[in-house]
Amino acid sequence: MSTATVDAAPAAHAARRSRPFAWIEQSLTLAWRNLVRIRQNPEALADVTFQPIIFLVLFLFVFGGAIANGGTWHDYLPYLLPGLLVQTVVFSTMGTGVGLNDDFAKGVFDRFRSLPIARVAPLVGAVLGDAVRYALSIVILMSTGFILGFRFQNGVGYGLLACLVVLAFALSMCWIWVWLGLKLKTAQGVQGIAFLVMFPLTFGSNVFVQVDTLPGFLQAFVNVNPIKYLVDAMRGMMLGGDIQRPLLITLAWMVGLVAVFAPLAIRAYRQRT
Repeated sequence: MSTATVDAAPAAHAARRSRPFAWIEQSLTLAWRNLVRIRQNPEALADVTFQPIIFLVLFLFVFGGAIANGGTWHDYLPYLLPGLLVQTVVFSTMGTGVGLNDDFAKGVFDRFRSLPIARVAPLVGAVLGDAVRYALSIVILMSTGFILGFRFQNGVGYGLLACLVVLAFALSMCWIWVWLGLKLKTAQGVQGIAFLVMFPLTFGSNVFVQVDTLPGFLQAFVNVNPIKYLVDAMRGMMLGGDIQRPLLITLAWMVGLVAVFAPLAIRAYRQRT
């Protein structure tokens, strides 16, 4: 190989890295890698395919009559489904951090480091790839709800907007688990911390019951819980009611989560690589 050829290779790599917005193309390529990996390992989708159906059936038929104040599960379904949609998608976000931690343990990111790609591309690619998992959980849960009789009472347009908002919230929240996936030593540790955070956030909210039925100390927590405002926005868009205030608060939380945890995740990635 000639000296000119050897010198040209680093120059080509540098050119690829310096192209404006090259990181977007690189992120999409790595996102496609994650999708291909899911196609080769379809059982990895069990948590976003079977879990939403199981949760809906359990909470609707086991607790529906009692929680609905003597009503039937038909009365509880419109209240439950928007909240359960939030819980299901939020729980799915922890898989992003677990997957990243597992990739580091297997040395995948050592290979990424040798490639002429932007530092942020593997992280953004992981998040975008998992967006398909979140979207799949939304489709499956909503389809099951429609089979059981749920209908958008505020129009299909607002209903679809609600699904997009909860998907965007998941993409914002998953940066927490990206950061923890890079900071913690094991995938089991990431999953354990995630459950410790997720259960109070989702069950200590208005996902299953109305806030005014809770004791005072728990109401104080619910009223500062971002999940509460996301659920309020979902119910407003799907069923009718106040939309503007809970949606604005939810958007503020989304911006805050990305602004805080995305830089922390990128910093942790640089320190680890």
